Amino acid sequence: MNLALRRPWTLDDFLAWEEAQDLRYEFDGIRPVAMTGGTLAHDRIQVNLVTELTTRLRGKPCRAHGNSLKIQVMGSIRYPDAFVTCTPARGDATVLTEPVVIFEVLSKHTARTDPMVKNREYAGTASVQRYIMLEQTAVEGMMFSRSADGDDWVGHILDADALLRLPEIGIELPLAVLYDNVDLAEPGEDSA
Repeated sequence: MNLALRRPWTLDDFLAWEEAQDLRYEFDGIRPVAMTGGTLAHDRIQVNLVTELTTRLRGKPCRAHGNSLKIQVMGSIRYPDAFVTCTPARGDATVLTEPVVIFEVLSKHTARTDPMVKNREYAGTASVQRYIMLEQTAVEGMMFSRSADGDDWVGHILDADALLRLPEIGIELPLAVLYDNVDLAEPGEDSA
C-alpha cells in the first residue's frame, strides 16, 4: 500500500487556500473545516448581538465585528458569530489577531467544538478576556472569563435575567435583548 505523506498545513497555507474558495472555512490548526448555514433563530440572535454591541460601543475605543471576519487564536482561524477588538486594524484586514470578547451561538453541530475546542483556544489566547456561548433554543448560555491575575478561566451559567457585565469593553448587556424577535418555539436545526 502506497500512502503519500502530506506535510501539515500551516496557517499561511490555509489563508492562501481559503482566499480562493467560494465557501468559508475555519482552520483547526490541522485542516480546513467547512462552515455551514444556520437557522433563522441563529441569524436573529447574531444580528441582535452585533447591533447591540455596535450601539453600546459607540464613542468607545472598542469595535464590534460580525461573522464575516476571521480571528486567529492559538494557531487556528475561527469565524465567531460576533467579537470585539480594542486595537486598531487596517481597513482591508480579513484576519484580526487580538479579540477581547468573543460570542458564539450554539447549535447541535457545534455542541463539542464551541464549548470544548474553541473554549480551550480562546482561554489560551492572551487577548481574550471573555467568551460567551448563547443557546438558540432558550434565553440562556454560558460565559467564561479570565481571572484578574490571568491564571484562571472561570465559567458561569447565564439565565434569562442575566446581565452580561463586560468591563473589559466598558458595557453591560441584558441577555434577553439578544433574543428580541426570536421565536424560541420554531423547529429547526443550526449548524453555524
